[in-house]
Amino acid sequence: MTRPTTYYWEDLLEGYRSYLKLEKSVAVPTVDAYNSDVSKFIRYLEATGREGLTAADVTADLLREFITEISKLGIGPRTQARLISGIKSFFKYLFLENILTLNPAELLESPKIGRKLPEVLTVGEIDKIIGAIDLSHPQGQRNKAMLETLYSCGLRVSELVNLRISNLYFNEGFIKVT
Repeated sequence: MTRPTTYYWEDLLEGYRSYLKLEKSVAVPTVDAYNSDVSKFIRYLEATGREGLTAADVTADLLREFITEISKLGIGPRTQARLISGIKSFFKYLFLENILTLNPAELLESPKIGRKLPEVLTVGEIDKIIGAIDLSHPQGQRNKAMLETLYSCGLRVSELVNLRISNLYFNEGFIKVT
């Protein structure tokens, strides 16, 4: 007697969960997110009358169909990319474990995600911050120098706090930032 397909997918998910935790050393929230992504795909199979399909029955076309349906729901590109990453990882696991002879997710492409430019302060906002510093204390002088260096050189805070006096070249008019 064969077990219902639902148990079949649950067994695969349990193995995948162990693989992510033990072999890939993935953080628990990532394991949960990837399992959730695969569960969404399984629910999609059920909702479209394909609950009897096994992992070996899944094709690249079926996965693309699922992704198309997900994108129609208005899910953002970053979430779609993470979902696709979870699906790809799951099918890669099935392939590595010899559960599948072919990986249907191998050629799936994630949506292009544009890089977001950082928010920056205006010159007026920087002037207000520097103007609010109490220069009557030595710490005020230090803070003003730090803020002016930070913004005039376009440094990250981590770069500023790791500056050493040996990286300051006053005669040459530059600083060395690593």
